[in-house]
Amino acid sequence: MGYLGLSAIFVLVVLGMRIAFATALVGFGGIYILKNWAAASGVMGFLPHGIVAHYSLSVIPLFIIMGYFAFYAGLTRDIFWTARQWVGHLPGGLAIASVLGCAGFAACSGASTASAAVMGKVAIPEMREYGYDRKLAAGVVAAGGTLASLIPPSVILVIYGIITEQSIGKLLVAGFIPGIVSAIIYAAMIYFRVKRNPALGRPMPPVSLKRKLISLRGTSGILLLILLILGGIYSGAFTPTEAGGAGAFGAFLMALGLRRLTWARLKESLLETGKTTIMVFAIIVGVLIFVRFLALTGLPSMFTETVLALPVNRYFVLVAILMVYIFLGMFLDAIGMMMLTLPIVFPAIIGLGFDPIWFGIILVKMCEICLITPPVGLNVYVVRSVAPDIPLEEIFVGILPFLIMDILTVALLVIFPQIVTFLPATMNK
Repeated sequence: MGYLGLSAIFVLVVLGMRIAFATALVGFGGIYILKNWAAASGVMGFLPHGIVAHYSLSVIPLFIIMGYFAFYAGLTRDIFWTARQWVGHLPGGLAIASVLGCAGFAACSGASTASAAVMGKVAIPEMREYGYDRKLAAGVVAAGGTLASLIPPSVILVIYGIITEQSIGKLLVAGFIPGIVSAIIYAAMIYFRVKRNPALGRPMPPVSLKRKLISLRGTSGILLLILLILGGIYSGAFTPTEAGGAGAFGAFLMALGLRRLTWARLKESLLETGKTTIMVFAIIVGVLIFVRFLALTGLPSMFTETVLALPVNRYFVLVAILMVYIFLGMFLDAIGMMMLTLPIVFPAIIGLGFDPIWFGIILVKMCEICLITPPVGLNVYVVRSVAPDIPLEEIFVGILPFLIMDILTVALLVIFPQIVTFLPATMNK
C-alpha cells in the first residue's frame, strides 16, 4: 500500500496536480482503505489546524516579508552595485557580481524564487548591456537565486527542522558557511570560464579605489540584517522566530527611512507574503496527511531496517539516496520533494549514524539542485518570466555548469562535514 501510494502521487504530479492536493488526496484515500471513514475524516478535520497553528511555523511569513521589505528598501540593488564596483573589471565580473548580489539578498530573504526574480530584474539588463552571453546571464541568476535556500534566513531549513524535530537555530547557523562556499565556487567557475573564453562577456572599465570604498555604504543594510538575524540566533539572544520578527521589522524601518515603501508596495508585500505562506502551508498539510498514511503502511520502518541490513559502506547508501533526490528533483518542487521523502529517509540516515544537522544542509543543497534541473526547475521559469526574450532551452543550457558546481559542493560537504558542523558546535546552548 505504501508503494502504491507513492506511485499514485508520482502519477498525479506528472499529470499536473499540485503536490499539496495530490498528497492530501492519496493520504486521505489510503487511511480510509486501511482504517475507516472516521479515521480518515478525523485526520482531515483536525490535522491542518494542528499543523499551521504550530508556533515555530510563524517564522516563515516573517522571513518572507523581510525579503519584500529589503527589496523595496533597495538593498538588492545596493549590494549588486557594490559588488559591481569591486569585481566588475574581472573576467566575468558582472556575473560574479550577480552571484554576490544573490548571496547578499539571500541574507534577507528566505525564498529562492524571489531572489532569482529580484536579481534577474537588476542584473540581467546590466550583463546584456556589456555583451554577456544570454545563457550565462540567465544561468547565473537562476543558479545564484538558489543560495537563499542555504544562507539564513531559509524557509526550507525551518521546515526541515520542524519535520525532523531538530534545532532550527542550529540549522540556520549551519547553512551560513556552506552557502558562502557555494557562492565562492560559482564565482571561481565564472572567472576561469570567462577568462578562457572572453567572448562570453566583456569586463567593465576599472573603478577607482575611492569609488569602491564609497560603494561599501550600500552594504550597510544587508550587514545590519545579517548581524541582527544570524548574530542574534548564534549568540542565543533571539529564538529563530524572534530573529525573524526583528529582521522583518528592521527591513521595514530601512524601507521607511529611505522613503521607498509606499502604501501600494506595503499592500503588495503583505499580499505576496500571504500567497507564498499559504502555498508553503498547503504543501506541509498535504504531505503530513500522506505521512500519516505511510506510518500505517509500515513502509518507513521497513525501509530503515532494509538499509541498515545492507552489507555496504554507509556512504554508498548516502550516495544512492542523493541520486534518488536528483531524479525526484526533475519532477517535484523542493519543499514537496523534501517533505515527501523525509519520513522514509530520515530514520535510515539517523540509523546509519549521520549527523541530522549535517544531513539537513546536504538535503537542502539537493533541493537547490532541484530548483534548476529540467523540466521542473522553478528558478529557471522565474528567470524566463523576467527575461522573456531569452528562450527557455537557453536558460537550461546556461545552468549546466552551475549544476556541476553544485555536485562538487555536495561532494565537499560530504568529504569535509566540518564545513557544516563547525558553527553549530560553537553555539551557546
